[in-house]
Amino acid sequence: MTKAHPETPLKLGTRRSPLAMAQAEEARARLCAAHGWDESMVELVPVTASGDKIQDRPLAEIGGKALWTKELDAWLSTGEIDFAVHSMKDVETIRPETFTIAAVLPRADVRDVLVGAASIHAIPPGARVGTSAPRRAAQMLHARPDLTIVGFRGNVATRLAKLQAGEADVTLLAAAGLQRLGETGVGHLLSQFEWLPAPAQGAIGIECLGARVDVMGWLSAIDDIPSHDAIRAERALLLALGGNCHSPIAVLTSHHETSLTLRAALFSPDGAERVEASETFAPGDAEGPARLAHRLLAQSPDAIRVHFSGE
Repeated sequence: MTKAHPETPLKLGTRRSPLAMAQAEEARARLCAAHGWDESMVELVPVTASGDKIQDRPLAEIGGKALWTKELDAWLSTGEIDFAVHSMKDVETIRPETFTIAAVLPRADVRDVLVGAASIHAIPPGARVGTSAPRRAAQMLHARPDLTIVGFRGNVATRLAKLQAGEADVTLLAAAGLQRLGETGVGHLLSQFEWLPAPAQGAIGIECLGARVDVMGWLSAIDDIPSHDAIRAERALLLALGGNCHSPIAVLTSHHETSLTLRAALFSPDGAERVEASETFAPGDAEGPARLAHRLLAQSPDAIRVHFSGE
């Protein structure tokens, strides 16, 4: 049985970026409110992740999503922190078996925001789109093959500053990140039905060692089951597809009373090819995402399939 109160303050590891710190603050506030603890019972322990240090190259060229997690992983393994908070969109699909995602907070807005134009169709012909995300680049080129993609990395403030400096004409940001930073007046929201989001976009996950039954018990109080079900399904789809940081994939989850529907699209990196399919299944049914992955890959031309290793 989990103790009602930790004997010493719990250490919550987080990246040091402004958005990561805002997410850690939200996780601490929810956990302490759920248990009636003073917020001093959860200490934030920030680290500068490798992905934050290297901002002049796409993630796929320098180590992929592990650049967001490896420092926190090391701290979890040695017990320097009790748990870690992550943007689930940035967590690699295959994680060390000793770790577990013990809680997913209520998912925020999954949509992307377009900054620099009122809509995709309103972007001037031949404009430069600043993004380093394969999904955003491919999806944009599919809709507007006349546009040019330019590499764009960094946190929200950095990317907005680059846009202001004229390094690109438009860029795309996650609505959830802007909302968590209080930047709600920035850009124009894109419909999630027309512009499918990234897998796990808008979700905050909290990870700990699977052996820490005490921590898992405390975190269970703030685990949002519908959000966790959706994230588990989207990550299972990624796993079954065999995608990597170069693989353009977009997915939207819809909740029903007793089921989930995943609607997913795969693209060739240049946006020229696109396939879409959907699957409805019960939460926790690992075969549902696998069936969807199989159908998507079966429909895909070589220009798409070469970027996925699933069967």
